[in-house]
Amino acid sequence: MVLKSMSDLKGIVAGKPRKRLVLAAAQDQHSLGAVLRAWKDDIIEPIFIGDTDGIQALCRENGYDIAGIKIVHEPEIDKSVELAVKMLSSRQGDILMKGKVGTSLLLKCVLNKEWGLRTGNLLSHIALFEVDTYHKLIAVTDVAMNIAPNLKDKISIVNNSVSFLNRLGYVMPKVAVLGAVEMVNENMEATLHAALLSKMNQREQIRNCIIDGPLAFDNAVSLESAQHKGIKSEVAGDTDLLLMPDIEVGNVLYKSLVFFAKAKVASIILGAQVPIVLTSRSDSEQAKYDSILLSAAASK
Repeated sequence: MVLKSMSDLKGIVAGKPRKRLVLAAAQDQHSLGAVLRAWKDDIIEPIFIGDTDGIQALCRENGYDIAGIKIVHEPEIDKSVELAVKMLSSRQGDILMKGKVGTSLLLKCVLNKEWGLRTGNLLSHIALFEVDTYHKLIAVTDVAMNIAPNLKDKISIVNNSVSFLNRLGYVMPKVAVLGAVEMVNENMEATLHAALLSKMNQREQIRNCIIDGPLAFDNAVSLESAQHKGIKSEVAGDTDLLLMPDIEVGNVLYKSLVFFAKAKVASIILGAQVPIVLTSRSDSEQAKYDSILLSAAASK
């Protein structure tokens, strides 16, 4: 299965039982709008945790009907996030979503050793893009969680992402490990990591995907570019997942695709007990809605 557009995500979750989504610090307009739209589309059953007055005021201002939705009043942001995480850790929800709260506070609660959502796996971020100039959806990891991942981290990031893509229906997703050049250079750590990941994949130490690298960005997404450079690869020009060398590269690519290429995007955190909808503050309501669809597809 290959996803061609964001609308294909709706087909994956359509008709399945609603997932219980807990929105932490729910007094956020774009988050509320996205959640309520997903609720009306029968994808989720929302629970709002936050300042009741603020939530209701935003709903009145924007004409949102929240009749029948459970609201847990907790005006203090840190306590609302703690409540939300505890609900998920006690199996009272299926998806955690960030509202009007900083990412660092949310993740601090998620990683709490007593009542957080740890699994023993590395947490990693994945973003799915619909770009007009590419023939299918393309995933990018990691652009928001792991700052300078070492080889062990990258193995975990790949495994998180591949497992997730497998659940979306990708049988053998094609993974391009990015570098600035296509040849291994001992002075460029990203190329060394790429070569090792590719060999580990060939030896079936990393399974259920096809990995190639190092590949420069142009070769990963353009078969013509790869052929021009004489690169023979199953992945080049048909990549499903781009593995970033570090967070700076990932962050720049993410925002370049959104602001320059006008790409549609959905993004979540993987590796916790439940998927976490954690979008950028600059992301649109549509991006948050698509991220809810993505989390619902990822939820077991």
